[in-house]
Amino acid sequence: MTETRHAKPSLTIHLCAPRGFCAGVDRAIQIVELALEKYGRPVYVRHEIVHNKFVVDGLKAKGAVFVEELEEIPSEHASRPVIFSAHGVPKSVPADAEARKMFFLDATCPLVSKVHKEAEIHFRRDREVLLIGHAGHPEVIGTMGQLPEGTVTLIETEDDARAYVPKSDRPLAYITQTTLSVDDTAGIVAVLQERFPEIVAPHKEDICYATTNRQEAVKEVAPKVDAMIVVGAPNSSNSQRLREVAERAGCRTSVLIQRASEISWPDFEGIAALGLTAGASAPETLVEEIIGAFAGRFDVTVETVRTAEETIAFNLPRELREATGPATAATG
Repeated sequence: MTETRHAKPSLTIHLCAPRGFCAGVDRAIQIVELALEKYGRPVYVRHEIVHNKFVVDGLKAKGAVFVEELEEIPSEHASRPVIFSAHGVPKSVPADAEARKMFFLDATCPLVSKVHKEAEIHFRRDREVLLIGHAGHPEVIGTMGQLPEGTVTLIETEDDARAYVPKSDRPLAYITQTTLSVDDTAGIVAVLQERFPEIVAPHKEDICYATTNRQEAVKEVAPKVDAMIVVGAPNSSNSQRLREVAERAGCRTSVLIQRASEISWPDFEGIAALGLTAGASAPETLVEEIIGAFAGRFDVTVETVRTAEETIAFNLPRELREATGPATAATG
């Protein structure tokens, strides 16, 4: 008796490009790896270097120790290097590190540092500063912490923008978190500019190139597929925004998952086209893992949909450049 083999259903995976690591994330991870190479283990990292458990666990295995506050570092290890995460930190953190005579390396994304500098310039020019962002996100905490407490007002929604009452008759200026939804932010800015036509905008868009590019790729793919998977962590702002962008672009099933083991297969029954992208802190190996999981159940064809090329490069900290030889920049 001949065994009947059932053919697997066909599935086209539309792979968004750009996706995954940006130059800022790549640089931050390199800083931890090069610090371990140069100074040995342990190297301490304040907060998750980037919001991805796979990346953090990999660095832990190499000798990185993650803490939320500097006081968690044992006194006998006070001379060990400590690294500040890609999201940036309030000014009080490096000041605390200096007071404790700690050696620290700053892995803050240069595009976040740009927003920090903007905040300081507005403050020096006696402007009232509004920050468009999400309360509690490490980047927002770091940016607000560049100026004296109570100086920066957080605006999270269009309703916040409508309700905002200036604290004085000083000129207004706004800055933004780098990982926001481009469309959501445009709506908030429109409200602020309608109410306060003289409000000072950033010289160049604060939402980073990688966030914008990944959202544009999702907008291109989402209307053409039956479901969209965003690879990323639940606490990753840019990954959450990608899932929301896919939903708004018309994709009826849009989910954020960290690993292939989290796939809820009933959600993908009967689909013929799947969109797949990854947040800026998600490594490509996790994307490949998910493609492999679908290939076990479907006859998969992968098509890349590219909407931008990325060639951005950021220099590594001076202390680590000699450890890299000729390569002194992280690219994305």
